[in-house]
Amino acid sequence: MVTATADSLPDQPQALLRARAFAEPLIASETLDTGENILAHADAVAAILRVIGGSEAMQAATYLVYACQHLNKPQEVIAKAFGANYAALAVETTKLVQVQRQARSAGARAQLHDDAAAQTENVRKMLLAFSRDLRVVMLRLASRLQTLRYFAAVKQTAPASLAYESLHVFAPLANRLGIWQIKWEMEDLAFRFFEPETYQKTARLLDEKRAEREEFMEALRAKLESELNHNGIAALVQGRPKHIYSIVKKMRGKSLDFEQVFDIRALRVIAADVNGCYAALGFVHSRFTPIEGEFDDYIAKPKSNGYQSLHTVVRDEAGRAVEIQIRTQAMHDHAEHGVAAHWAYKEAGTKGYSGVSASSEYDAKIAVLRQLLAWERDFSGTASARAREANKGLFEDRIYVLTPDAAIVELPQGATTVDFAYSVHTSLGHRCRGARIDGAMVPLNTPLQNGQTVEVITAKEGGPSRDWLNPELGFLSSHRAKSKVRAWFNALAMAQTVAKGREAVEKLLQREGKTAIKLDDLAAQLGFKAADDLFEVVGKDELSLRTIENMLRPPEPALSQDDYVLAKKIRPPDKSSKRGKGSVLVVGLDSLLTQLAKCCKPAPPDEILGFVTKGKGVSIHRGDCSNFRNMASGSPDRVIEVEWSSPKTPDGS
Repeated sequence: MVTATADSLPDQPQALLRARAFAEPLIASETLDTGENILAHADAVAAILRVIGGSEAMQAATYLVYACQHLNKPQEVIAKAFGANYAALAVETTKLVQVQRQARSAGARAQLHDDAAAQTENVRKMLLAFSRDLRVVMLRLASRLQTLRYFAAVKQTAPASLAYESLHVFAPLANRLGIWQIKWEMEDLAFRFFEPETYQKTARLLDEKRAEREEFMEALRAKLESELNHNGIAALVQGRPKHIYSIVKKMRGKSLDFEQVFDIRALRVIAADVNGCYAALGFVHSRFTPIEGEFDDYIAKPKSNGYQSLHTVVRDEAGRAVEIQIRTQAMHDHAEHGVAAHWAYKEAGTKGYSGVSASSEYDAKIAVLRQLLAWERDFSGTASARAREANKGLFEDRIYVLTPDAAIVELPQGATTVDFAYSVHTSLGHRCRGARIDGAMVPLNTPLQNGQTVEVITAKEGGPSRDWLNPELGFLSSHRAKSKVRAWFNALAMAQTVAKGREAVEKLLQREGKTAIKLDDLAAQLGFKAADDLFEVVGKDELSLRTIENMLRPPEPALSQDDYVLAKKIRPPDKSSKRGKGSVLVVGLDSLLTQLAKCCKPAPPDEILGFVTKGKGVSIHRGDCSNFRNMASGSPDRVIEVEWSSPKTPDGS
């Protein structure tokens, strides 16, 4: 298990003894919820791991997992004593145990079969936890098997929710990983607690003719082994244990009576090599009568979890059906221990498994992750109609794909490579320019499938394409990715707006000779927290630049009553003269002395008004000038209408 992870547990001298000594004072007097002593449970779990090929480092980790919950700062304490990898494994496993305990507690308050949604959510959390650290898989399987053994040993009935979870979640997981040694025992123990009457009835049927059946099978075993070797086929023939749950499952699945189930009488042939397997098959089929439709070649076409074997059912001279499996020793080890056997081989060196190099840590991890995904699909796919309805939004709308580093990424159904990129990191999504799925280049809008490995090809810099937001083009499926793309374009538009506003404000300050003013101070005077906030509203035309001008210019002193005089009529100018561009025409009078006010500096085509002053003629202000409004409110009779004059044409018009 260890070597299928990115960070293996480091080999340490006497790690197992040290870990047990470390944990013993903490857990020796403690008990689990089941009533089992924690130290005894840890001893048993370590023993199970040893039997199925787990390394000494994995066995040592068992004790640290159970010590973890009795430490104030487990991550720090365990890391200091054993290293960061041991600490991470202990903490991750403890978290998963807590999740399962909560889910099972909630499930116990409802009908088991009606609580499929909660159970499925539990499986989903387990899947994600397993993906973070694959070593957790072995620890949880071994721990669950020991819990079932404990209930059987003390002759107590296991909680129905625990038995159900063991039968329908953990045992299928062991099956997917090819760990049959755990699968068979866990199924039988869980079935014993979940359907005790059916279990006892089947057990009695097995016991009724046990002596007769065992005598027959031993004679057949010895005879077949002798004949195979006599014919030059080196082979070892063994009897196969009878698993009650598999018998009941087959009876129910095929509507068979007890005596019709083939694997009640079963043998296993261990051949020297693959050629020996097929030679043994040929001999068996020539020696006995094969039953049509009961042959499977899992050597040529292995199961998805790597299982390899030849399966056949034959009839002896008396017409009794016997199931025979034929495999090599390496295939048998894999069948019994599954991925654990592979990891055990790899820990011993790089000779690999079944002639295939096991030196690729990445390949080993990918293989296991694919089986975890298949296990999740198995669970989801076999739910009842009501369960499937409850499961919507949990599995039916999710897929799980892998990064090049073999980390699982959870995505909505229909997600594309662009969705994947944004799920990994926002920057990766923005710079995404291409993708490979399982090593092959694909378009960015390619929908992803469960278990695929996705590699994103990026540019050094840049942003998303607006096409990605077009639903007809199918680049994005997840709401999260869509919101990130929209946020990028919103940020881009905002930056452009702020830049536009900054440019306008800076030009105004330059025109007014106020470049020494700090922009943040100017923003604060106008009620903004930062200069960019001011630039934003100016860029959006939500704040007039004249407002800023009025603030920058000192107000003109208010005129006293004595300053006001009636406008004098001025001698009309020469008819042939031309009005200069920008001159002012007072409505109703040929001409009056006018002067542009310095407070607001009106210029064509500003809207303007006039105010009659003493000795200075008519002061021309912009219509929105605050000084003008103040004077006009005090002396409205001094306000006159004015307008910009137009240059006269040569003909005098």
